[in-house]
Amino acid sequence: MAYMFSNASQLKSLNLDKFNTQNVTTMERMFQGCQNIEELDLSKFNTEKVINMGGMFSDCQKLAKLNLSSFNTANVENMSSMFNRCFALTKLDLSNFNTEKVEDMNSMFSMRMWGWEPEGTTPKLESINLSSFNTANVTDMAAMFYNCGALKSLDLSSFNTEKVYNMNEM
Repeated sequence: MAYMFSNASQLKSLNLDKFNTQNVTTMERMFQGCQNIEELDLSKFNTEKVINMGGMFSDCQKLAKLNLSSFNTANVENMSSMFNRCFALTKLDLSNFNTEKVEDMNSMFSMRMWGWEPEGTTPKLESINLSSFNTANVTDMAAMFYNCGALKSLDLSSFNTEKVYNMNEM
């Protein structure tokens, strides 16, 4: 399912309730660039075999509601840029995420601005629940929270950064 809806910038809604994702191993950049989607309910997705979620929602600039409550991330190794430039998200509850095998979290929540964003686009992400994050195998955290200026607090007390070699612009 890599790049499946990538750059479908005019797409405003998707009903994915009937998708059978039980054998999917990559969802890399699946919704990247879906700039007009405001809500995604992926609660019926079976992500048990997924290894790569890199850039999955990157550049979903109007995405304000995202249901990932059923995500099984036990086999995921790449979460880089997963929520990159999701300017409309105000909160993310990732307390059910198992990140034990994740190695790459580069730009995971980055709100990097390039200057060509629509007028009035500002990062709104106020809270991220990372309470279940196990970062023991992560090697790259560069720009992980870059430009997340709306964050009110961030608890990283459970983060193990022993293997991390890159925290540039974290």
